[in-house]
Amino acid sequence: MTATLTAPAKARTGPVPAPVRRARRRNAALGLLAWISGILFFLPVAWMALTSLHSEPDAATNPPSLGAPLTLDGYREFFGAGGGNSPWPPLINSMTASVVSTLLVLLLAFPAAYALSIRPVRKWRDVLFFFLSTKMLPVVAGLLPIYLFAKNTGMLDNIWLLVILYTSMNLPIAVWMMQSFLAEVPISVIEAAQIDGARLPTILARVIAPITGPGMAATALICFIFSWNEMLFAQVLTGVVAQTAPVFLTGFITSQGLFLAKVCAASLAISLPVLAAGFAAQDKLVQGLSLGAVK
Repeated sequence: MTATLTAPAKARTGPVPAPVRRARRRNAALGLLAWISGILFFLPVAWMALTSLHSEPDAATNPPSLGAPLTLDGYREFFGAGGGNSPWPPLINSMTASVVSTLLVLLLAFPAAYALSIRPVRKWRDVLFFFLSTKMLPVVAGLLPIYLFAKNTGMLDNIWLLVILYTSMNLPIAVWMMQSFLAEVPISVIEAAQIDGARLPTILARVIAPITGPGMAATALICFIFSWNEMLFAQVLTGVVAQTAPVFLTGFITSQGLFLAKVCAASLAISLPVLAAGFAAQDKLVQGLSLGAVK
């Protein structure tokens, strides 16, 4: 009886097969590489956060002073405690342009993706390629015509001009992403809703939208990030009234010098809405990207 019990134990403690050892080493190497890559990507953000908590003399030292005392003076100056310009109007402008343009993109891209995936039109691949080709034009190439159009129509320094631009800029990539999401929707579900008498608006709102919710969240987050970070059009087409947060951030770099602590504090504060949106939608983002946007 004792021999019967100990034999399997000895078998389990035998030598590990070579393919298993190679697989373990490969997984360990990939895990280590992932950790190193994550640390390298996070290190600049952590350095910026640490610099924002230093005083200007400590932030300007070379090499940097890691053990310098921490202070919130950079954030106080950013939020206007030192008598500077208030950041709230640019932040509100950026939020307005990003949120409204993202909602318009979803509203327009959803039926377009439905027509190109579930009920495909003729030469739908050519349509998708046309959408993609609009992103091949360098942004600076269209800057002068858009500026002349805005000047002649009196829309310079108008936040709604940025809403229109951001919507048109993000619409092609949104259609591409949502087309791949909607292509995963089973046709039988739509046919069952049609048999029950549901019309197209009802099918889109109550059948397809809940199924593709993660994909829509991923698309919305990417469009929001693109709109929030855009600076070229905002720099040229806005002045004081419609100034966005990235343009406001460039105002901290003056001829008087580069104030590292204040710039880092402003950069971190302006990045917080995007970080918060990404953290809130991280589960939906992973589900959406795995649903078909990235294969």
